[in-house]
Amino acid sequence: MTKEMVDALDALEKEKGIKKEYVIESLEAALVAAYKRNYNQAQNVEVEFDAKKGNIHVYSVKEVVEEVADDRLEISLDDAQKQSRGYEIGDHIREEVTPKNFGRIAAQTAKQVIMQRVREAERDIIYNEYSQYEHEIIQGIVERSDNRFVYISFGKIEAVMSKSDQMPNENYNPRDRVRVYVTKVENATKGPQVFVSRTDPNLVKRLFEQEVPEIYDGTVEIVSIAREAGDRTKIAVKSDNPDIDPVGTCVGPKGARVQAVVDELNGENIDVVPYVDDPVDYIANALNPAEVIAVQFDDEDKQQCMVIVPDYHLSLAIGKKGQNARLAAKLTGYKIDIKPESQVEFVDDNDQDVDIEDVENGNVETEGETDNPESTDTTDATDPSDDVTDQTDESAESSDADQDETTESQD
Repeated sequence: MTKEMVDALDALEKEKGIKKEYVIESLEAALVAAYKRNYNQAQNVEVEFDAKKGNIHVYSVKEVVEEVADDRLEISLDDAQKQSRGYEIGDHIREEVTPKNFGRIAAQTAKQVIMQRVREAERDIIYNEYSQYEHEIIQGIVERSDNRFVYISFGKIEAVMSKSDQMPNENYNPRDRVRVYVTKVENATKGPQVFVSRTDPNLVKRLFEQEVPEIYDGTVEIVSIAREAGDRTKIAVKSDNPDIDPVGTCVGPKGARVQAVVDELNGENIDVVPYVDDPVDYIANALNPAEVIAVQFDDEDKQQCMVIVPDYHLSLAIGKKGQNARLAAKLTGYKIDIKPESQVEFVDDNDQDVDIEDVENGNVETEGETDNPESTDTTDATDPSDDVTDQTDESAESSDADQDETTESQD
């Protein structure tokens, strides 16, 4: 090895960021293996690399013992003291055994090991760099796509986005710039692997943190997010400062802040609702824009409740294919059954009928008893719009019958 090797190590450190000390350590380990393999030596050896001149020295290390069992690994105390009277039992003596022809074969073997260590060092550098972006938003360029993944380049590394992480209303074409949420960074055997997503609910959270300074500094807190990517998202926010309106802060002047997030998500609808400690009010807020008359919790399962809404707001509360109720259930953590007021009989604590207007005004504490034991479980409903249609038809028929009776009585 010569001074050119030292210059090469300096260039490697400057260009690729691999520390010179790490490469020298790898080089010494590689030369030890090369020496043992090419010279059929099994004793303990050490290799020193002169970082200034590029010279290599191989040393055999022997332990000072009373009686020698293996002269390749041990040396007697008498022989050791012939070299220096300061040696004692348990000391280690280094003797240079650098072969004169320790050249081409050993260097070639060392080169292969060094290149492997260099690749490992590069992978570690890339992993350490991009692991800092885990659970953050990063912008990349779409390279290509296949039936399973979209491959996004971040410069030094290529990330993958699976089918489940792709927005159903988006197309990803080569050279497109896209902002993604880094879900996981792994240091695999083939190198660092970065997994990204456009459907993760935390993408919405990070976007709001970028658009709303009050969320970033903690003045406004995002309590929960329920998302059906590409279609609709509900986000619950709160603030411990009574002078701050958390919903208005997130929406921004003329809706500018929330609109910026909507634009980034290609028109995905976003409902920002206020979080309150009272689960009744929280569930009512989560079902916005539907009006809620009452919320009644199951005595056995406190995480299950029945929500009573006006007949004309039933479809609004359930939402298209049950989406509104499904998102509200995810947001609040409660299993929600929605029933129209026409299917509920309200009674007070004395089992006396109560006017619905008193219930809506909160003048009477009531218990809800259903005329029909079957409830509308929106979390399991496949198409609740059918129930709404049937109820609308029944209401229309009832209205027609009332009109006919009124006409007959006038006649």
